[in-house]
Amino acid sequence: MPGLTAARLPGLGAPQVTVLAVVVAVGVALAAWWVVRDQAAPVGPLAAQPAASAEPLVAGTGGGEPAGATSTGETGDTVTVDVTGKVRRPGIVVLDVGARVVDALEAAGGEREGVDLGTLNLARVLVDGEQIVVGAPQATVPSAPTGSATPGVPPALVNLNTATQAELETLPDVGPVTALAIVTWRDEHGGFTSVDELLEVDGIGDVTLQKLAPYVTV
Repeated sequence: MPGLTAARLPGLGAPQVTVLAVVVAVGVALAAWWVVRDQAAPVGPLAAQPAASAEPLVAGTGGGEPAGATSTGETGDTVTVDVTGKVRRPGIVVLDVGARVVDALEAAGGEREGVDLGTLNLARVLVDGEQIVVGAPQATVPSAPTGSATPGVPPALVNLNTATQAELETLPDVGPVTALAIVTWRDEHGGFTSVDELLEVDGIGDVTLQKLAPYVTV
């Protein structure tokens, strides 16, 4: 073979022909490698296809929540109570069933400064429709002073923080106008902390206060 090639290519010796043959062989090998590489190129994307099978695992999860999870925060039954007396925001509050007196007190803004809560059972469970009077005296109503049978004088002490306008009108020298003024002042200031605060009500002076003092409480 080398002798035949040398005969066809005059001027090239056997060593040159051998080198040329090696170069041709290397070129053929490189060409074969390029062909094999181009045929193997599409295999790469096929390896990534199994990853797509993970997508159905998160379908229908509702924005990240586990499938089948139950929703929370369902609205339950409530109790409505009236918080009055010496609190910062007296009025109606609505709480969940099972709430206690302390929860109602907190919903009303808490007790006013210096109020004694010893008359309340803060741990008691609330009953729908009840009234909670903060800072009121014990349930036992003190007897009225001597001479309370006089017309226009109440038979028992009147609580300035819980009395209705009609009850206030039973007090000495208190008519509809003064009774309404007492109720208005009570609502605007969150209740009375002492009997002497009646002096801040329109229409009540020192003389009237002296007449009322034996028949009222807070």
